[in-house]
Formats: sequence, structure tokens, C-alpha cells
Amino acid sequence: MKKFVNDPKQFVPEMLKGIALANPETIKYVPEYNLIMRADAPNNDKVSLVQGSGSGHEPAHVMVVGPGMLDAACPGDVFSAPPADYVYETAKLVASDKGVLLLVNNYTGDRMAFEMAQEMAEADDVLVDTLFIDDDVAVQDSTWTVGRRGVAGNFFVMKACGALAEEGASLPEVKAIGEKVNSVTRTMGVALTACTPPAKGAPLFDLGEDEMEIGVGIHGEPGRRRAKLVSADEIVDEMLGAIVPDLPFASGDRVALMVNGLGGTPISELYLVYGIAAEKLQAQGIEIARSYVGEYCTSLEMAGASITLVKLDDEIERLLLAPAEVVNRIF
Repeated sequence: MKKFVNDPKQFVPEMLKGIALANPETIKYVPEYNLIMRADAPNNDKVSLVQGSGSGHEPAHVMVVGPGMLDAACPGDVFSAPPADYVYETAKLVASDKGVLLLVNNYTGDRMAFEMAQEMAEADDVLVDTLFIDDDVAVQDSTWTVGRRGVAGNFFVMKACGALAEEGASLPEVKAIGEKVNSVTRTMGVALTACTPPAKGAPLFDLGEDEMEIGVGIHGEPGRRRAKLVSADEIVDEMLGAIVPDLPFASGDRVALMVNGLGGTPISELYLVYGIAAEKLQAQGIEIARSYVGEYCTSLEMAGASITLVKLDDEIERLLLAPAEVVNRIF
């Protein structure tokens, strides 16, 4: 294992401290509960948004805290759900008069932690609700989930909920837009290599030099099948062949198209994949209205990519266009 790491058990806390030190005017790190929050939270004029899951998916979620996005992120260790009491304390810290919405990727450990945290917060009279995100079309169930997994499509749920919260919408209204976006969002990923969690010190799984995992999960969970590596055109055909019929997306639809890197794929390859996907969708009469290319929800240094499609209407498109400011900037 070659990584910038001291004690693997301190990998996440040291990362969070670095985020806070790089953004001292906007971000606050609370080491007692392993969380990153907006320095100006809570704001009683808006619903507070909290997202959390295992670490290792950066920039999700600790690097998308800021105006128009999350009010706090409560990560666990790498690929591990946060403890329920940490989520509970996070909800209390950012609780506003309008309430708190917990956004949760659909994995068994995350569901348990956040559902328990909601019950604990409600016992303290915190106005709180939970929204589960499950955009992955690759498999219906896996070792880590009950139902479909929440993967890179969570970005669009965060963005829409964050924009509507900034407008002063109520907790039921913010949850409703999140459910709406989730219902029209579909994702599938392909891995070309495994990844190595710092605490494990070895790859999560073995993948041959000429193999790929089709439908891989963001924690390295098995996908639909393992296959021989083929051309980029064929890989995109397989992913779109699973995504497009699932909603289904159809000729005349306006969509947002995201090509998300899993951590170890050059941006040049992501744009290559985007170009192939865009042309194939356009050939089906699907109009691409919004484009996203880069790393949004990674799996440490795994080589691979996922494709996400979101069916747009006027409301969703307006919220995706709303301003947002997060720590994950390159300028």
C-alpha cells in the first residue's frame, strides 16, 4: 500500500481537520462527533441538510458542505457507517426552527444509524425527517443494502434539496423534492481496478488485468457480472443499456448526464466516456440539458466510472441551476 497516511485509524480525522484548516471562514470541524459543518449553521430561516455515510467517497459528502448544499456531513470510517450517536449529535448541532433533513444512501448500516439517530433526536423534540437515496440500477440487493444502493446520483438530490432549503421551503417540501429527484435518477458503474482502504492495507477484491466489474458498488461490492475488458464504446453501451430502460428514459426527454470518476480514472478518460454516452443518448432522441464530468462520489483510488441520468422538468432544472458554494473548488 502506497498512501499518504500516518496511523490508518486517524486517516479520516486527519482528513477532516485538513478540510477545516483549508476553509477556516466557512467550515467547522467537530472532532468529538467526526463531523464537518457550515460555520454559520444553524440558520433558523432554512431546513438544515445532513448527509453521511462511510468515508472514502470524497468529495461526497464532507466536501459539499456550504450554501446551497449540505449544512453538515457526518462520515464514518472508510466504507463504514457513522455511529448513530454521532448522527444524533450532528442533527442536534445543526437543528433549525424549520427542522433537519437526513439524506441517507441506501445501505443497511447507514439506514440503521440514521433511523436510530432520528428516533433519538425526535425524543429531544428536534424536528427531523429522513430521505433514502437508491439510484443504482446494477443490483436490487447486495450484502450492504436493503434494496437498491445509493451512489453518485445522490449529488442531484443534495443539490435540489439544498437549493429549495435556501429558498425557505418547509421540511416536507424539501423532502418531497428530494424524493422526486431520486425517483427520476438512475446510475450504473464499472470498475477497472479495486481500491485499498488504509486500515485494510490490501485491495478489497482481486480483478485481473484484463477484467472489469460491471455494476460495481462504491464500496467494491460485486455488480451484475465480471467480464473481460472491452472497448469504451462497448462499456458505455452496457451501462446505458441498463440505465435507459429502467426509468425508462425516452425520446423527447431532457436529462442531466453525469460521468463520475471512481477515484483513479484520468479526467481525459471521463470526457471520452461522456462523449460516447452523449452521442448515444442523442441518437435515441434524448436531449442533454445539463452536463457533469468529474469526481462526485468516488471509491478511494478505484479506477472506473459511473454514468447517471436524471430526467428533468422545469422545477428540477431550476434547482440544479441555483447557486451553491462548497469547499471542493479548484480555483
